Amino acid sequence: MPKKEWKKVLVIGSGPIVIGQAAEFDYAGTQACRALREEGVEVILVNSNPATIMTDRETADRVYIEPLTVESVERIIERERPDGLIPTMGGQTGLNLAYQLAKRGVLERCEVTLMGTSFKSIDQAEDRESFRALMKELGEPTPESKIVSLVEEALIFADKTGYPLIVRPAFTLGGTGGGIVENAAELEQIAKSGLQASLIDQILVERSVAGWKEVEFEVLRDAIGNCITICHMENMDPVGIHTGDSIVVAPCQTLTDREVQTLRTASLRIVNGLGIEGGCNVQFALHPSRLEYVVIEVNPRLSRSSALASKATGYPIAKVAAKIALGYGLTELKNAVTGKTSACFEPALDYVVVKFPRWPFDKFTDADRHLGTQMKATGEVMGIGRNLESALLKAIRSLDIKVYGVRLLELEGLSDAELETACLEPDDRQLFVFAEGLRRGWTVDYLVEKTGWNRYYLNILKRLVDETTLLEQAPWDKKTLLRVKRLGFADQEIAALWESTEDEVHQFRLKHGIQPVFKMVDTCAGEFEATTPYFYSSFHDFEDEGEVHKFPKVVVLGSGSIRIGQGIEFDYCSVHAVLALRKAGFESIIVNNNPETVSTDFDTADRLYFEPLTLEDVSAILDKEQPDGVVVQFGGQTAIGLANGLARRGYKILGTTVEDIDRAEERGTFDRVLQELGAKRPRGGGATNMEQVQRISLEIGFPLVVRPSYVLGGRAMDIVYEERELEAVIKRALSASSDQEIWMDQYLLGTEVEVDAISDGDNVFIPGIMEHLERAGVHSGDSIAVYPPQTLDLSMQERIITLTESLARSLKIKGLLNIQYVIHRQELYVLEVNPRSSRTVPFLSKITGVPIIDWATQVILGRKWDEIGIPRGLWPKGDRVAVKAPVFSFSKLQR
Repeated sequence: MPKKEWKKVLVIGSGPIVIGQAAEFDYAGTQACRALREEGVEVILVNSNPATIMTDRETADRVYIEPLTVESVERIIERERPDGLIPTMGGQTGLNLAYQLAKRGVLERCEVTLMGTSFKSIDQAEDRESFRALMKELGEPTPESKIVSLVEEALIFADKTGYPLIVRPAFTLGGTGGGIVENAAELEQIAKSGLQASLIDQILVERSVAGWKEVEFEVLRDAIGNCITICHMENMDPVGIHTGDSIVVAPCQTLTDREVQTLRTASLRIVNGLGIEGGCNVQFALHPSRLEYVVIEVNPRLSRSSALASKATGYPIAKVAAKIALGYGLTELKNAVTGKTSACFEPALDYVVVKFPRWPFDKFTDADRHLGTQMKATGEVMGIGRNLESALLKAIRSLDIKVYGVRLLELEGLSDAELETACLEPDDRQLFVFAEGLRRGWTVDYLVEKTGWNRYYLNILKRLVDETTLLEQAPWDKKTLLRVKRLGFADQEIAALWESTEDEVHQFRLKHGIQPVFKMVDTCAGEFEATTPYFYSSFHDFEDEGEVHKFPKVVVLGSGSIRIGQGIEFDYCSVHAVLALRKAGFESIIVNNNPETVSTDFDTADRLYFEPLTLEDVSAILDKEQPDGVVVQFGGQTAIGLANGLARRGYKILGTTVEDIDRAEERGTFDRVLQELGAKRPRGGGATNMEQVQRISLEIGFPLVVRPSYVLGGRAMDIVYEERELEAVIKRALSASSDQEIWMDQYLLGTEVEVDAISDGDNVFIPGIMEHLERAGVHSGDSIAVYPPQTLDLSMQERIITLTESLARSLKIKGLLNIQYVIHRQELYVLEVNPRSSRTVPFLSKITGVPIIDWATQVILGRKWDEIGIPRGLWPKGDRVAVKAPVFSFSKLQR
């Protein structure tokens, strides 16, 4: 039981989504707040990110959406006077903030106890010199290293030890400021940036163990010394690539039992030595051919790996860590998934999990895509399978990059010399580079020697390449099809190899009874019955787990990985849709593949399917569940993109119909809608080839906005000022959307305005009008938005309201829509309409207090407008001004 009675606790969030710190801390913080409130504790939350579930009124007793600075949090502490502060749920931002508050004496002065892991333990784990001293005391090996505060000291150390070396700044996130250096010039540059990035002006310069295996253990410990490992994970990439940019496998696949037990024992010794109370991540480098290891680092908090370990095992790490912070022992807590076993029971896996990073290089085509010790991925996906092959292929198709196997068509045009260069300089395509090399006759031995990758993983990759060839040679063979389906091959990939269509392969499978069953994630490898239905598909077994209920039910499609243009705001919308469905009496089912999110938490929906968001995978779930309908409006462009295919297969799309989605999304049909309304729009035209492009450019004149239909976050969109730019831009746009029309609009310099609305096809409600500060042409996701508008007169606002209502009715919207306008010379022009939720919905919900997703979900379900109680027209502005400002990550992506 808790050692003291906690009445009020402050939880610090992680702030904006940045590379190295994404939605996993919304998941951790939300789960922690819920766990604290279960115990009757009053929860105070501070975070600056309005797109999070964490900052909902329902999550904490009081929420402060304030900057995460020492001064801001100090004022909140002085006002609220909490008994304790939990610093380990807010990533490096939360940890650093708590550290600074403690160093300044704020916590002592206000009598606030640092809960869970102590200040001393955090300092020992984060301060490089203290950590190295403790490892020496514990007898744990670390690479030869030196802690320095001056560039000159780093150079002196290098003269003694030689190169390569790794630079690791203290108190930083995602490898910021660090890197591998091969010479004095590189060391001087990276040491300087590392010292600038460090909270305490300190870097560790250490002997490089690049090429060794990288292994992580996720550990939980309570105050009385009970300590368990939740999960062990192995990076496919050898040491030298940041773990956030590595393909990660759980459980470890290439370690012997002796190696696993040796590292497990070391993890427990380290966590006990640090006195951790809660979650902790320990990272090792293991020699590839002998039992020799070194400790790389320890995160004395929940991390990106904690979220992955939680979702891989089903064990709610953040929830248990929060209860440990209150003083509970692991033996006193129940496993929330089984409802029977103790939380001290270590999870067991009877499946394989693969985490695959999602990079932003499809947007930042000129960025440095080479991978190293500084993380560049914006998010990640997770695949679960009965074997490594199927888990890997699920993860690949979950990336939503139009790749369904290990074949990347853009690599087929490279010469052998270019491919070899790509092999030796790892970037985000390296797995596909290896596969292309194997296809061309490279041997596994050659790749082992050149890349340092483990032979086991390369043999798995070779098997997938070989099976691709065999599949190509045996079209429409039932035995071959069953074999490759058990390896995780997608219908889409098979159709390409058989020169057929996905629908024809799907029908062939059904005819021969080749269908997946669904297995359960239960934390205990089937030893105990799970009470939380959490499923993944498999073609290996005949037994389907999890009884299908006869209740009214609705499936909500999530948004997949966090990437530029589709972030945490869509997870917010998905979660609120699930809550609204429950309130309306429906069984809620969610499909998603992002391990960082609240939507994939074990108890968010009534049933969770951790699967790729593709037509094939979603169809299999719908075939099993037979829901009353599917909601695609809340999962961003990923979910909307599935609407056509699902409707074609006979599944019911709730809310706006597929035909009306098309009228809004497809540029040509949308233009006709605007003509019918008499709405002004920039002059434009559609083109499918260069000849049409040139004709339209002559008719309209420069500057032009070039954009494909059905794009997310402005991908392949450009403002073109002269003819010589046009050809390159069009080629890039066609490569991003080869089967869609390219739309070319006259560029109007003016004020951009954004509106979200709810409609039932007749009635329309507008939560707010937002005005962009930047000129038109800067993407709305990159613009600073102000609510309410500051420079629009009432007459213009009335015109915006009237046109929004007309568009919603004309498009027969049932649910949400987002409209972007530009005001040019006092005329109102429509730029585009998105028939779905948008990134601004959480922002408006927080600032207005309007339950936008709840109301939109009820409209989608067909409830009458007046029964729901939704007002019409524009929501009253209130007496506050709110600013939504984007956060950029260019420093991580520079060459």
